[in-house]
Amino acid sequence: MPDQAQSLDSLIGLEFGHYCILEQLGSGGMGVVYLARDSHLDRDVAIKVLHPGTITDESARKRFHNEARALSSLNHPNIATIHDFDNHLGTDFLVMEYIPGVSLNEKLAVGPLSEREVLHLGIQLADGLAAAHESAVIHRDLKPSNLRITSDSRLKILDFGLAKFRQSQAETAVTQSQLESHSFSGTFPYMAPEQLLGGEIDSRTDIYAAGLIFYEMATGQRPYLELPSGQLLGAILHRAPIPPRQLNPSISHDLEHLISKCLEKDPADRFQSARELDVDLRRLSRDSSSGTIPDALPRPPALRFLRNHKALTLTVSALFFVSALTALFLLLKARNLLPVLSTGSAQIQSIAVLPLVNLSGDPEREYFADGLTEELITQIGKTTALRVISRQSVMQFKHTEVPLSGIARKLDVDAIVEGSVLQSGNRLRVTARLVRASAEKPIWTEQYDRDLRDVLALQAELTQAIISEIKVKISPQDQARLASPRAVSPEAYEAYLKGRFEWYKISKSGFEAAERYFQLALDKDPNYALAYAGLADVWLMRSDSGYAPSSTTYPQAKASALKAIALDPSLAEPHVSLANIESGYEHDWPAAEQDFKRAIQLNANSADAHFMYADLLISLKRYPEWQVEIQRALSLDPINYFTRCFYGWQLIYLGRYDEAIATLQTVAATQPNFSSVHMGLWGAYYKKRMDKEAYEEAVRFFEILSDHEVVEALKSGYHEAGYRLAMKRGADVLAARSEHSHVSGIRIARLYSHAGENERALLWLEKAFDADESPVVHLSVGWDWDNLRPAPRFQDLLRRLHLPE
Repeated sequence: MPDQAQSLDSLIGLEFGHYCILEQLGSGGMGVVYLARDSHLDRDVAIKVLHPGTITDESARKRFHNEARALSSLNHPNIATIHDFDNHLGTDFLVMEYIPGVSLNEKLAVGPLSEREVLHLGIQLADGLAAAHESAVIHRDLKPSNLRITSDSRLKILDFGLAKFRQSQAETAVTQSQLESHSFSGTFPYMAPEQLLGGEIDSRTDIYAAGLIFYEMATGQRPYLELPSGQLLGAILHRAPIPPRQLNPSISHDLEHLISKCLEKDPADRFQSARELDVDLRRLSRDSSSGTIPDALPRPPALRFLRNHKALTLTVSALFFVSALTALFLLLKARNLLPVLSTGSAQIQSIAVLPLVNLSGDPEREYFADGLTEELITQIGKTTALRVISRQSVMQFKHTEVPLSGIARKLDVDAIVEGSVLQSGNRLRVTARLVRASAEKPIWTEQYDRDLRDVLALQAELTQAIISEIKVKISPQDQARLASPRAVSPEAYEAYLKGRFEWYKISKSGFEAAERYFQLALDKDPNYALAYAGLADVWLMRSDSGYAPSSTTYPQAKASALKAIALDPSLAEPHVSLANIESGYEHDWPAAEQDFKRAIQLNANSADAHFMYADLLISLKRYPEWQVEIQRALSLDPINYFTRCFYGWQLIYLGRYDEAIATLQTVAATQPNFSSVHMGLWGAYYKKRMDKEAYEEAVRFFEILSDHEVVEALKSGYHEAGYRLAMKRGADVLAARSEHSHVSGIRIARLYSHAGENERALLWLEKAFDADESPVVHLSVGWDWDNLRPAPRFQDLLRRLHLPE
């Protein structure tokens, strides 16, 4: 076996423990890389055999072992995994994931890449860097030879963080001889200014190197390629590189700007995180996919490949001609001499605010970006002249790479707002961009740096800026509603956003956490109206989800809603909560209608207000008015499965069973474990007398609820005597259970009604009425009660509920 003095190019065929060396793959500053076979796991691996002297003693070996262990924890599809580190008979080696393919420098040997390919690879590079930086690992030696491209165009970053160890083996002061010998952390042409000067190295150092790689992918050459090595240090420290578009005019201005921002000399002027860089790359990629970024012109080969003088002359002439046309166009545009294209001047009447991207690098701060998104939607929604898509629909595009034009088509909007939020302590940076959806053409971009105490004023400022850019006319009443709200303490605002984040989990533990956060917000600011509105929603959902009886939850919800309205009468949300209480608990339909209308007056874009009002109208059999409100709700919340599901329920109320089944099946395809969609299908099949299908949906409904006792009762009854006995057996189980625990009376009545047990069904309906269960509001239209309607007891229930008979 070899010792440290043995040549590293003579190891092929040898065995390092259970690794058999097969062939040499390459070499670098730390050693030689081989393809090897792992006989234990029967797989190919890459082994880096370190140069003799790289590790000088056991203390250095221990430090490198610790570094390798830390790097092995990086588990990301764009980072090559480190499997092992060992020493075999005096030779130190590192075992890594073997990645078939070509290195990026091999790929670049034939010239620059297309802009789409630059962005495709760049997103993967930024994503891998972000994952590593969030684990406090810096690469320090990014370059094309350290990036591997697989046959399916997946990028893998190699040698992550190993330069850190190499730096500890040498002096950090930079001299020309060191530059020539590369005896420091990094590779000279790919080093950032602070790296060359021995300054502080952080994630922004990797971003500079990434910018150099983007430059080389876009142009086919490194910056400062024309300089002799003796002048390279001064150029990196003080000179800007040749603008990429001078070398490859086919790339976009936006990509050139992104590269230039990466290559800023001062780290403070670069992207401040790889996640921030990733966001901009993805935005450019979406623009490119939709055709906004031109990639259709044939890209000229890099100038260094133009050996024919005549070809060079023609190329320069063509570029001059294009530049002259561009200058003429800009001059005419500046003097308003160009005709206005009608396709670009259509008025914007609808808008969607996409989820803001969390740039903090901490997933635990996702609540802040989500909460700010919701509040911005609410603020813009106060403008009656615009249709603003609801939170529930836009949140489905979080972490998506769907092009903006595709999102706009799904949501049926004219414009989109997208952006990012970065919170650090009490400082807040929000970047926002308004894009015309038809052409993905940016209309407006702005960045705001504020104290967290000013966040509500920032929301108002952002809203005013967007409305101003859209040039929508707003009424004096809208203007008053958009006025800057009072300041709120950062602690109270953060607690409120955390409460909303937990509430949207729609779970028992989520509601408990939400209540704690809303109460914390009130501890910090006792007059915070939104926190009271949040508490009202918590208590309402506890009842609707079956976690607590309405006799306990509704009084609490009403008190919180009334307090919120008293503190801030301009809030729409507590009026929706109050209306739900007045309809579902008090059965005061006029009062509920008044509060629904008031909520809509305060925020015409409240999808919840329109949908809940529609649900009230259909219960009162006011069908023409229902049609108006439900269509408005669906236009504001077009892809929310919750809204679509209960729209399917309402179609059953109207006897439109086939439409209902089609709607509900569409929801079930994406939300197979949403119990309410299966209850709706159960009801539609029951009305169509499709007993087998109705039975199957009833079983699925109780399976999702994990009520195995009822499931077994349904199955035994169905196999013994069919649908009716199945329903009776299920009802009997629930009725027996109600003697020692809370069970919804409506649920028991439904099963007995389907079983034809009318008297028992009426008994449990009366119990549901006495317990103020909210589903009784649908007695006049519900699909379960048709065989009960002639009964005097049923008609008496309708009269007591003030519902149409």
